[in-house]
Amino acid sequence: MTVRDLPSTLAARASGVATTARVLGRAGVIRPYGPRTLLDIGRVVLRWGTGPAGGFATLAARDPHQVGVVDELGELTWGELQRRTNSLARALAERGVREGDSVAVMCRNHRGFVDASIAVAKLGADILYLNTAFAGPQLVDVLEREAPSMVIHDEEFTGLLAGADLERRVLAWTEGDPGTDETLERLVTAYDEGDLHPPTRHARIVILTSGTTGTPKGAPRKEAGIDAAVSLLSRMPLRAGWRTHIAAPLFHTWGFAHLALAMLLGSTVVLRRTFDPVEALRTTQAERCQSMVVIPVMLQRILALDPEQLEGVDLSRVEVVASSGSALPATLAQAWMDRFGDNLYNIYGSTEVAYASIATPEDLRADPTSAGKPPWGTVVRILDEQGSELPQGETGRIFVGNGLLFEGYTHGGSKEVVEGLMSSGDVGWFDEAGRLHVAGRDDDMIVSGGENVFPQEVEDCLIHHESVREVAAVGVADEDYGQRLRAFVVRTGEVSEDDLREHVKANLARFKVPREIVFVDELPRNATGKVLKRELAGWGRGDDQANDQKDGEGPA
Repeated sequence: MTVRDLPSTLAARASGVATTARVLGRAGVIRPYGPRTLLDIGRVVLRWGTGPAGGFATLAARDPHQVGVVDELGELTWGELQRRTNSLARALAERGVREGDSVAVMCRNHRGFVDASIAVAKLGADILYLNTAFAGPQLVDVLEREAPSMVIHDEEFTGLLAGADLERRVLAWTEGDPGTDETLERLVTAYDEGDLHPPTRHARIVILTSGTTGTPKGAPRKEAGIDAAVSLLSRMPLRAGWRTHIAAPLFHTWGFAHLALAMLLGSTVVLRRTFDPVEALRTTQAERCQSMVVIPVMLQRILALDPEQLEGVDLSRVEVVASSGSALPATLAQAWMDRFGDNLYNIYGSTEVAYASIATPEDLRADPTSAGKPPWGTVVRILDEQGSELPQGETGRIFVGNGLLFEGYTHGGSKEVVEGLMSSGDVGWFDEAGRLHVAGRDDDMIVSGGENVFPQEVEDCLIHHESVREVAAVGVADEDYGQRLRAFVVRTGEVSEDDLREHVKANLARFKVPREIVFVDELPRNATGKVLKRELAGWGRGDDQANDQKDGEGPA
């Protein structure tokens, strides 16, 4: 930086400070504390940082008697959580967990997930979150590659872990008598609960990619600073002290983001181990939650309930329904807001770049197909294959810059970076209102008869048909055209392949009409609701899935 650059740099910093103060003030984070409390908070952050170890410790210093976590076992205050995790950290250290190690956590949404995360962080070890939907061989492959020193897991996953070479493990949630197995609950009552000395390094959080197109990769991040929270809060009106039902899996970027936000907002986190649409509504209402954290398929399952199951449901207290993790169909956004009010916020991002844009209810009403606008502190650009920025309206690769970009995969490699911006792996464009539109994965595009076709565009068209509940389209090999589009459709009523082709033909170019439409009972999804297109690509046209094949309208 030169002397000439100094005024603009100082102005930018001053603007950033002003924005931070305004956003945090609106969220209720900036409020008066006594000198003793402020001193305690400052000391904790200085010694422990802003990750799980320090963030939750500040809550114990600020409001030790406030209920922090609610699950099927009851309530825990922030003070209780601090003491439990002190004990657990000592127990894990005695069992060989050292600073710089990696500890894998395979837990559903309950206190054990939170206990394990904080305790491991207090030891300066990295936390590797395992997907609870992993199959046995996939799980073994990941553990062999990442080589954690210990696995903390729910009892139900014991069989899946049988093939892994593990020396140390601790059970989190157990359904019955665990016998002689070591459990978190036993450990937290067996060791000193006094405060520990901080490690020399802060823990990293390692979240695995979804694995929808290949083997899941570890994507580590260091502690997020205050700017990360300000960015999210700049377009999502969450407030300090709210009660929030995190239904999205905590092991996923989106669920964990709201657990991390609780460290700043002092939110009471309401958890349930598994998602059931009726139970999710009852929990949100009974626990007086002002916000819900979900993935789109959860909204879909709620709206698919019979009218009598929705009767009496009152979500009037809920001001924010925060959705992310997979594409949000336009019809789903409209249907949710028509039924439950304009409280839906949709976040577009990825494990590698975190969040890139946020669609507010106003955005979704104006254009439900958009991904909204980038929040404060986030830059999104559309680049061509040579890395040059494309003008508004042109489709290209989406690149994101913010303070949450991951550090590169745990075993090498990263996403492409151009001038400090990282590829999200998707393609899209900006409209005249400055809203981002995501056309699909950059590797999903097919070339059919010389024409470029993005499956998501066809999916978005088909989902608007009144007899279509879900749809996914993939490219398959074609002798004549190179590739063709095969669409998999879950129907809600009587509709034929020809009906759906005519619907696409009436709304899109002829070459985008899929040559094959396969009717299925459901789409294969992972635990975060993403459709597993690598599985769909291998699905044929069995008699139980489709009508007889008909010729399509064009090369797609």
